[in-house]
Amino acid sequence: MDQEYENILVPMDGSKESELALGRAVAVAKRNGKAHIDVLNVIDTRAMAYNFAGMSDGSIAYQLVDKSKQYLDDVLKGVKDKENFDNIDIHIRLGNPKTIIAFDFVRDHHNDMIMMGASGLSRMQRAIMGSVTSYVKRNAPVDVLVVRTAVDQVK
Repeated sequence: MDQEYENILVPMDGSKESELALGRAVAVAKRNGKAHIDVLNVIDTRAMAYNFAGMSDGSIAYQLVDKSKQYLDDVLKGVKDKENFDNIDIHIRLGNPKTIIAFDFVRDHHNDMIMMGASGLSRMQRAIMGSVTSYVKRNAPVDVLVVRTAVDQVK
């Protein structure tokens, strides 16, 4: 018997890999008929402190949230228009992407599957902060699918 996922989390960071994961999640949700997708962008507050040397008056965070919302709104519109799929919500969180994706968000939204791109960080960022994908797949309490290919590349 096939597993039917009902509530899929897709973390998105603007990378090609995360967009592939969303495409795969939409295909799974449509196949399951009633599945819901939560698209999440986590703004890494550790990177904010590092990049801006802790000299933030809040406007930097506001600008990052605003930019993230614009990006996710575009993603949502694309999915609704191109895939004719509307059982999808967007979310933005501030904090450590590893723990928010692996634990906090899944607990709060009762996701039963995480579909995420193989890697959204540059080689240097992974060396400094570690791979979010590696952490999530090792620690999340739900199934994790790491997407490396587009839906139309799967035979």
